[in-house]
Amino acid sequence: MSNLPNTRVGDMYELQLPVTIPPVVKTRVALFGTSADPPHNGHRSIVTTLGYQFDYVAVWASDNPWKVGQSPIGMRMDMLGLAIADLDTPGTVKLHPELSHPYTAVTLERARRLWPSAEFTFVIGADLVKQLPGWHRSADVIRWANILVFPRPGYGLYEEDLAELRAHGAQVAIATPLTQHHISSSTLRQGCPERPDEIPAVVQAYIQQNNLYPCPANSPTTP
Repeated sequence: MSNLPNTRVGDMYELQLPVTIPPVVKTRVALFGTSADPPHNGHRSIVTTLGYQFDYVAVWASDNPWKVGQSPIGMRMDMLGLAIADLDTPGTVKLHPELSHPYTAVTLERARRLWPSAEFTFVIGADLVKQLPGWHRSADVIRWANILVFPRPGYGLYEEDLAELRAHGAQVAIATPLTQHHISSSTLRQGCPERPDEIPAVVQAYIQQNNLYPCPANSPTTP
């Protein structure tokens, strides 16, 4: 005998089927903070890759508590905004200065207030894989976000380091960038005449206008 409820309609009974509730689909938010000192086409490639894989990409310039002598964060935020302004991806890409904090756990607390129902993925470079377990409140970082690792020139990705992250409970994936740029911000700060196109033109104009640090003399072009 069926246990489904019946509704009286005149002298007839109409069978009422159970209502199917669709599963809740969480917004997939990628979180990408970078020193951006200066931002270059490698950063653009990362953000573009994320824009094709996530619904929303939040980007900001960050202060690394282990680094000294960084350019003013306001200027780095300006340059990063210029570097990503013209990216066209299926996912939304937006600069979020309010997420910037030296400690990732605080950034994630802020992100969770902005997007209470989102699924977060925190983006790091390969150079940070071994460091992450020692971060301030690393357990909260691992609990609140998946980890997506982008390869970096000069830094290997070792299975034992990834295994340690996973042993702490992290959900870790390795990214495949749409394009590879074997360059670093530190090299560009020292001047890189053999690779003048690695700094977007709008960013180089900002650097020259503000006399931030040595940069290529040639006018760069963006990809």
